[in-house]
Amino acid sequence: MAEIKNYSINFGPQHPAAHGVLRLVLELDGEVVVHADPHIGLLHRGTEKLIETRTWLQSVPYMDRLDYVSMMCNEHAYCLAVERLLGVEVPLRAQYIRVFMDEVTRILNHLLNIGTHALDIGAMTMVLYTFREREDLLDVYEAVSGARLHAAYYRPGGVYRDLPESMPRYTENKFKNAETVKRLNTAREGSLLDFVEDFCDRFEGYLDDYHTLLTDNRIWKQRTVDVAVVPPERALQLGFSGPMLRGSGIEWDLRKKQPYEVYDRMEFDVPVGTNGDCYDRYLVRMEEMRQANRIVRQCIAWLRANPGPVISDNHKVAPPPRASMKSNMEELIHHFKLSSEGMHVPAGEVYAGIEHPKGEFGVWAVSDGANKPYRLKLRSPGFPHLAATHEMAQGHMLADVTAIIGTIDLVLGDTDR
Repeated sequence: MAEIKNYSINFGPQHPAAHGVLRLVLELDGEVVVHADPHIGLLHRGTEKLIETRTWLQSVPYMDRLDYVSMMCNEHAYCLAVERLLGVEVPLRAQYIRVFMDEVTRILNHLLNIGTHALDIGAMTMVLYTFREREDLLDVYEAVSGARLHAAYYRPGGVYRDLPESMPRYTENKFKNAETVKRLNTAREGSLLDFVEDFCDRFEGYLDDYHTLLTDNRIWKQRTVDVAVVPPERALQLGFSGPMLRGSGIEWDLRKKQPYEVYDRMEFDVPVGTNGDCYDRYLVRMEEMRQANRIVRQCIAWLRANPGPVISDNHKVAPPPRASMKSNMEELIHHFKLSSEGMHVPAGEVYAGIEHPKGEFGVWAVSDGANKPYRLKLRSPGFPHLAATHEMAQGHMLADVTAIIGTIDLVLGDTDR
């Protein structure tokens, strides 16, 4: 009788759950995973090194391209790091706008994760629902920044501009008649805040629909309950953060434990799991979207009542208003210096971490006093999670690997930066 040996397969990079750029080498005993070895490097763009050759402001768009599902959250950590080196005070309205857009981004991220996670393990309908809601929020991105994905909206010292007073509207064409256009534009008659408030009102019902579709679904539970269980002590040892850590029962959220911007003024709860399996992490993300909705509502109420500046008035950091730049020599000089060589950041080093939708995203920046970073290191939330793939997959079936990649909520752009 022939001797039975384990065999190795390449799981990806073309597998639908592996996002095109993850190579996972699996050693299998039949269909049981004996060893999982993630290989990174397929996407590597050398972002951290490229940033050393750009001015501090030119590096903001690089942040969007790290985790290209949570764009403004990446920008937020970078801007916080630069502001701490500069010692710049961010206007209160800009802080509220940042928190507002961070939570919109958190909902965007979790919608994509839950929709595609369900798709990866066989539930076709879910992704159609979650992408419907993502369209509305991507319209918000487009309204504030002009781009649906790579926004470059946050700036050191505040945000690029105030929230717009109107939303883009649909127009009649061969695909949409007058009645359809009128219905689609119902929520778009007012300002961006009106549009988002209408979305918040609808979103509670949408979340209930998601729970109806997935939460008690027999097949979904068979694919996720008791899969990739990580005990709380082990989750800490592995460097987990975000929903991966909270799913294991540890209530750690930087918005509560180390508040930044105006999170200490917000009322929200931090959901935690009990079993530390794929199903618990799914439930944590679902409840996080409900809590993000709460925070967005609080920001809308404050932003409506409190107009004000949205970027620092320190013109060595932020450009002067265009009208004054054209009538004042000193401000013209500030504008020219910022445009030609950028801001000079005092020498020093700093770390700024935020509660990114996927976990703790951190930026460690070193300045030597020049107009470019001397060194920049990014703390990706996904890297420690990917490193734990072997531990989570060992002993599970081949089909469970897809569920594990989905629960990690992996984006290789920041993991393999």
